[in-house]
Amino acid sequence: MLETEEALNTYLEGTCDEESELLKRINRETYLKETMPHMLSGHFQGRVLAMLSKLVQPKQILEIGTFTGYATLCLAEGLSADGVIHTIDINEEQQERVQGYFNESPYAEQIQYHIGDAATVISSIEGLLDILFIDADKKRNLFYYDALIERVPSGGLILIDNVLWKGKVVLNAADSQTKMVSTLNETLAKDQRVEKLILPIRDGLFVLRKK
Repeated sequence: MLETEEALNTYLEGTCDEESELLKRINRETYLKETMPHMLSGHFQGRVLAMLSKLVQPKQILEIGTFTGYATLCLAEGLSADGVIHTIDINEEQQERVQGYFNESPYAEQIQYHIGDAATVISSIEGLLDILFIDADKKRNLFYYDALIERVPSGGLILIDNVLWKGKVVLNAADSQTKMVSTLNETLAKDQRVEKLILPIRDGLFVLRKK
């Protein structure tokens, strides 16, 4: 099964647009330097994020969970000419390298990179959020959703990563993290303020459109 999944992933990557040279380098260096490189969005999911962003053409994006900046740059591709993406991460050790990636990109002037506790930082970011991408501490996913949904306008997108949790959500796994992800999914499925579906990409991407 694993070989089939790898072959399918290779096929999907071969039928979508290529990564930029900068994204390829971020991908490669993440796998060389990070202890948990699987947290990277990667080629195919990155193209999905870029496509969704281009369809919305957002003026403001908020990303919670920068990691090495791969998804940030993919989402930035769809920004309107005067748009901005705010991205928040708590890891100071990566800051210099990730800021360097942003500085090399065509979107350097449109990326606001924040280091700190997202629960605190979000209160300093004003205005509507045309896209909200939540990809950080799973314990706080529902908190971020509840805190920010009213700032997403009609037609705006909320994207939440890792909602299949390695398939454990359908195995009735008893561990606390799986329970948190399952509770999140069940809560969002009942929320009538949004249209929603889970894309079975990598570890599952919840896509919610504000009504």
